[in-house]
Amino acid sequence: MSNGKLYIVATPIGNLGDITLRALETLKSVDYILCEDTRVTKNLLAHFKISKSLVSYHQHSDLKKTKEITQLLQAGKNLALVTDAGTPGISDPGNLLIAELVKAGVKEIIPIPGASAAISALSISGFPTDKFVFMGFPPQKNKRQKYFQEVADCQYTAVFYESGHRIKKCLDELKNVLDAKRQIIVCRELTKMFETIYRGTIAEVFEEMKDERGEFVVIISKK
Repeated sequence: MSNGKLYIVATPIGNLGDITLRALETLKSVDYILCEDTRVTKNLLAHFKISKSLVSYHQHSDLKKTKEITQLLQAGKNLALVTDAGTPGISDPGNLLIAELVKAGVKEIIPIPGASAAISALSISGFPTDKFVFMGFPPQKNKRQKYFQEVADCQYTAVFYESGHRIKKCLDELKNVLDAKRQIIVCRELTKMFETIYRGTIAEVFEEMKDERGEFVVIISKK
């Protein structure tokens, strides 16, 4: 029996209309779907009337779970990996799973492209995007100062993610390292009902921002 295939399936970052036909076909065809949060994925599948067995895989999953997934593939099962929103493996624990499966000799790992919050934000930024640096999420505790200094020193457009309960703290920390005239963009809740785009200097964006709820993408113009 030949090994199964692992499909890396991008799902919408908010607006369900952004899912691709190929993603839907893949989710319908596989034997199992690996997901970060089964509740989130169940809601997505229910919306598109897809019924599949789910296997939980998240940042706290251990090597035992990786071995279980490897065995499914070795048994010829086809799997889809999804994250809660966007493209799996990008600032996402799925990257660790993929690395382990490659080491285990899994050959067919197939991208099913779609939404990415970072790329969506960059596409409307107007900043140079021929070269940019993606920096994931800032550290939650230690090393934040070093992280934001690296953002400030970046010679290219820099993009990163931040959560609602830390966005104001994040902007405060950026104030300490960014030139006062440096342009930034903060995208809140991209593709969702309350999508908001803030543009300007760090002081202007901080003053304009009224709602701190949701998920954020922050873009800093190149130095």
